[in-house]
Amino acid sequence: QLISKHLKYDGPIYFTPHHLSHAASSFLVSPFDESAILTIDGVGEWATTTYGTGKGNDITLTNEIHYPDSLGLLYSAFTYYLGFKVNSAEYKVMGAAPYGKPVYVDVIKQHLIAIKPDGSFRLNMDYFSYESGVKMINAKFEKLFGMKVRDSEKEAMTEKHWDIAASLQAVTEEVVLKIVNHLHKETGLTNLCMAGGVALNCVANGHLLREKIYEDIWIQPAAGDAGGALGAALYTWFVELKNPRLTDEKNDRQQGSYLGPRYSSEE
Repeated sequence: QLISKHLKYDGPIYFTPHHLSHAASSFLVSPFDESAILTIDGVGEWATTTYGTGKGNDITLTNEIHYPDSLGLLYSAFTYYLGFKVNSAEYKVMGAAPYGKPVYVDVIKQHLIAIKPDGSFRLNMDYFSYESGVKMINAKFEKLFGMKVRDSEKEAMTEKHWDIAASLQAVTEEVVLKIVNHLHKETGLTNLCMAGGVALNCVANGHLLREKIYEDIWIQPAAGDAGGALGAALYTWFVELKNPRLTDEKNDRQQGSYLGPRYSSEE
């Protein structure tokens, strides 16, 4: 009511949960009338990973993994450890991975993350401090890899840094592929829609595409939180207000990602 009074707005206000916004941002503009849906990010409300299905105007998210267990926050913890900016430079860690060898995969899986056959996972919070502190990791994490957090201003990347990045990327891809395989077996659907910050990991997406688990995949270009407003608007328009949604199984309805005002070359 206070918001309505301040904005001089008298209509209904819809609240779309974080991961439902992610799901909507992908499925509701995808070419598909029916699709499996996977969202993976750091955290939104309490969910960090969700999956389910979309059909027509309806989205049903059936399974969730909750904070502090988070693939996105695991990736961000390593981003911090390797001397890059959290929630900004995760792409640099992904870019660093091909320069190393995944020699620390077993260390990560033995000490930091337990992965089940269906892709669900638990983090060992003994090594992380983001749940209650101001840093992503603690001294035990540093001791595990035998070195301190890299000072990006003073310390160059070493072979060990490249290898850690490669190992993290390999573990990330393993989790994503296991979830996607499980989702395919559970739903039997041939299409997949993805969103959430981890869906911006194009290397993992490339691996997923080559596996040919699904006939077709559609990923929201603004897969991170930038796409949240788009997803909330789409969910309200198509699900809450029940406006018709057209699909042809070939062309997406977003029709490109240059949304906003048009500017000429002269401008």
